[in-house]
Amino acid sequence: MLIFSAPSGSGKSTIVNWLMGEHPELNLYFSVSCTSRAPRGTEQNGVEYFFLSPEEFRQRIENDEFLEYEEVYADRFYGTLKQQVENQLEQGQNVVFDVDVKGGLNIKKYYGERAMSLFIQPPSVEELRRRLEGRGTDTPEAIENRLAKAEYELTFAPQFDHIVVNDDLAVAEAETLSLVEAFLHE
Repeated sequence: MLIFSAPSGSGKSTIVNWLMGEHPELNLYFSVSCTSRAPRGTEQNGVEYFFLSPEEFRQRIENDEFLEYEEVYADRFYGTLKQQVENQLEQGQNVVFDVDVKGGLNIKKYYGERAMSLFIQPPSVEELRRRLEGRGTDTPEAIENRLAKAEYELTFAPQFDHIVVNDDLAVAEAETLSLVEAFLHE
């Protein structure tokens, strides 16, 4: 299992998508998470997410069925079911988690040496600001909130197995590939 966490704008999704798209030999598959939000656009239950009602989500929390979960807003939950991960492992998949830092650390704690955790780090908070502003998708207030959250998330980086600094995308991709190949071939 491979756990990827990073502050918003670090390039984590770009690196993970490159790894999965360019290296099919690694047999990487995203874990399918649960959410209590409604499907968007063409999203299908069991493909992008498992869509649960807030009540179903709470019941599964009570039953200790999640590896990790978070209530992002009132009644808006996201989480990873233990059984779903086990099903994917039984099918021979190498499961990829793209999760926040706390979720990543919880998954690593649960699976221990069966999982490798990677923290994708921006070269600096200033560079992160430049990237977020360059996206043009957030208000100045939203960018400030993301940067404050990023500074907090950066404090967790030392708890991950590896830190990959994404200063140069090609170098970060190559470093990530090398770490993943070494872990999967142990």
